[in-house]
Amino acid sequence: MSSQVNQEQGVQGGEQQDGSQTVLYTRKRGYDITRDPHLNKGMAFSLEERLQLGIHGLLPPCFLSQDVQVLRVLQNYERQKCDLDRYILLMGLQDRNEKLFYKVLTSDIERFMPIVYTPTVGLACQQYGLAFRRPRGLFITIHDQGHIPTLLKSWPEDDIKAVVVTDGERILGLGDLGSYGMGIPVGKLALYTACGGVKPQECLPVMLDVGTDNEELLKDPLYIGLRHKRVRGKAYDDLLEEFMKAVTDRYGMNCLIQFEDFANANAFRLLNKYRNNYCTFNDDIQGTAAVAVAGLLAALRITKTKLSDHTVLFQGAGEAAMGIADLIVMAMEKEGTSKEEAIKKIWMVDSKGLIVKGRASLTHEKEHFAQAHEEMKHLEDVVKNIKPSALIGVAAIGGAFTEQIIKDMASFNKRPIIFALSNPTSKAECTAEQCYRLTEGRGIFASGSPFDPVTLSDGRTMYPGQGNNSYVFPGVALGVIACGVRHISDEIFLTTAEVIAQQVSDEHLEQGRLYPPLQTIQEVSVKLAVKIVENAYKDNTASVFPEPEDKEAFVRSQLYSTDYDQFLMDSYSWPEEAMKVQNVNISLD
Repeated sequence: MSSQVNQEQGVQGGEQQDGSQTVLYTRKRGYDITRDPHLNKGMAFSLEERLQLGIHGLLPPCFLSQDVQVLRVLQNYERQKCDLDRYILLMGLQDRNEKLFYKVLTSDIERFMPIVYTPTVGLACQQYGLAFRRPRGLFITIHDQGHIPTLLKSWPEDDIKAVVVTDGERILGLGDLGSYGMGIPVGKLALYTACGGVKPQECLPVMLDVGTDNEELLKDPLYIGLRHKRVRGKAYDDLLEEFMKAVTDRYGMNCLIQFEDFANANAFRLLNKYRNNYCTFNDDIQGTAAVAVAGLLAALRITKTKLSDHTVLFQGAGEAAMGIADLIVMAMEKEGTSKEEAIKKIWMVDSKGLIVKGRASLTHEKEHFAQAHEEMKHLEDVVKNIKPSALIGVAAIGGAFTEQIIKDMASFNKRPIIFALSNPTSKAECTAEQCYRLTEGRGIFASGSPFDPVTLSDGRTMYPGQGNNSYVFPGVALGVIACGVRHISDEIFLTTAEVIAQQVSDEHLEQGRLYPPLQTIQEVSVKLAVKIVENAYKDNTASVFPEPEDKEAFVRSQLYSTDYDQFLMDSYSWPEEAMKVQNVNISLD
């Protein structure tokens, strides 16, 4: 029997030899059991467990199975009037009963993902003052500088394998939401578990609150963060430096730190600063890149072309665009195209127009993709002039792909590739229906937020692919954590894109899907993690030894189970009255 002990909570777990059931021993008793979301099973505690744990009488006398509890949650879910209420209901369940929360999520991930993740999580962040019930994760402020190691000790779990951190400055396409941005790390880590099987007790959401420049929030009486302008410069950098060191000092250099929703000015430089020194990645840059390139690789099976045959135009030149462009270049190089030639196939439009050589005030990242061309201001004109075969929207400008742009894409492409990747739905560059209708069903479409199926005039029903980062970060995290990868390279994200694209069947492509159905996302994550583990041992980048012979079995052994554990008191710490219970002949009839 393998076991795991948490000294703080006095919880010890062991899995039986056949892996069929986990038995937990805990020193906690009574009321504390029913208020601990990691331990609480609600009315599913057996009579024996209730007696031994000292909770008999604290619960109604009825016994409800986990399946019945799921049914009760679903009935309550249906009674809610809007998605925000559904979000609050599910987050409340997570606060009370963790196993049941994840059992509900995984029972129909396609149904619940839009609630705990995009697009509803964006609304929840905007109204986090209303949605906030109890703290999940750590709130570290600029005024805590010098004391971050002490704050980390406040967190009750000692064995943290993954941290998702934000400073709230660029939440989805909604801008600076300050401390309200905590909904993003919480939601991301919920998907670490629901989609990737990472154990929730090994995950830590963190908000670095340095203030906000959002005047509406500063005046909002319900705002939960610091009420002053954002602190920048050296003080900000010193806070990040202390945070990174404190996390790895406490949880080890293998602890995965995912950066989430930092503004462009900080996202690129922080990634470049820390990527070779810590186990870290930026999901907005690298995760979005992997899922977008996965969609492109799947689309190539429809167009019967190579990636290097395409000209790609981006609406937007921020974190997402740069990340996708860099990975496209890497993929084209893998096909045999030189880096210089690959870069020439990528064009970008930002708020000031087409990015060209000699244009004033270009950042280092934008200069990398600046082309030798006359300046052009409007996307419609750029599309007509450049004639791209793939158009990718990542600027969070709703409706940016106008009717004329979509028709133009269809006029010079047999199968135009149109990706409207901005979140939430209100920021999408176009809808699935607009793309399919205006291209007469020839458009190859993907979006960042979910869209309903579209039935065409010829009777075909198209199922638009959702380029959801949840195809990427849970599986990457599972693989990286499992084998102890110290540094996350861009090659991992190209591998990720290839694995995801391989999971798309020919039947899916005929239906318009560029991604595997969301119902299969857990298996996609496992396949992705296995590939990462295999490559890590080949490249000598793994730090967990001995190397497992069966990599898939090794990964699956790491997965979190949503089934309830069996609880027994640790016999070495039972009080005298509990010891007597062992000799009672308990009848459950």
